[in-house]
Amino acid sequence: MAGGWAMLPILVCSAAALAIVLERWWTLRRKSVLPDGLGEEVRQWARSGQLDPKHLDALAAGSPLGELLAGALAVRNRPREQIKERIEDTGRHVVHRMERYLNTLGTIALIGPLLGLLGTVIGLIRMFMQVMGGGMADPTKMAGGIGEALICTATGLIVAIPAYVLHRYFRSKVAGYCIEMEKQATALLDELTGTAVPAPRPRRAPAAASNAG
Repeated sequence: MAGGWAMLPILVCSAAALAIVLERWWTLRRKSVLPDGLGEEVRQWARSGQLDPKHLDALAAGSPLGELLAGALAVRNRPREQIKERIEDTGRHVVHRMERYLNTLGTIALIGPLLGLLGTVIGLIRMFMQVMGGGMADPTKMAGGIGEALICTATGLIVAIPAYVLHRYFRSKVAGYCIEMEKQATALLDELTGTAVPAPRPRRAPAAASNAG
C-alpha cells in the first residue's frame, strides 16, 4: 500500500516469475531430460531390431532425449544426410520446448526495475504537486513520502535480480543439455549408418626376398 498502485504489476510479475521458476525447475530435471542409460538402450534396440511403432511412440513421449532419438529412428532406412536433417529439425522443436517461458522470465527481470522506478517517479511527482499546492510542507513528512516512494524501486529490484539470475541459470542448463543430446544423437546416427571407424587391419608381412644365386 505504501508503494502506490505501481506495486500491483510488480507483485503480479513476482508471482509469475515464481511460477515459471518452479515449473522450469521441475521440467528441466536431469533425469527428466536425459534419463540415465537411455542412449545405450536405444542403440541396443537399433542393433536388435526392436523398433516397432509402439517402442518409438513410448520413446518419444518419455523425455526430450527420447523424442530426439525417436525422430532419428523413424527415418533410419534413409541416407545419412536425411537422418541428420531429421535430427536437426526435431532438435529445434525439443530445444524450443525446453526454453518455454524463459523469455517471459527474462522480460520480468527487465521490466521489474522499470516498474519500480515508474512508481517512485509518480510518487515523487504527487508529493511535490502537493507541496506546490499547499506551500512549504513539513520536511519530516517530505522525507517520509520520499521513503514510501522508494519502496517501489526496492521491490522492483528484489523481483528482478533473482529473476535475471535464474533466467541465466536455466539458459545455461538448457545449453548443457543440448550438447549432451547432440552427442547421443551422433552416436545413434553412426550406429544406424554404420560409419563407426573400423579397427585398423594388421599390415601384411613383406614378401620374402628372392634367394640369391
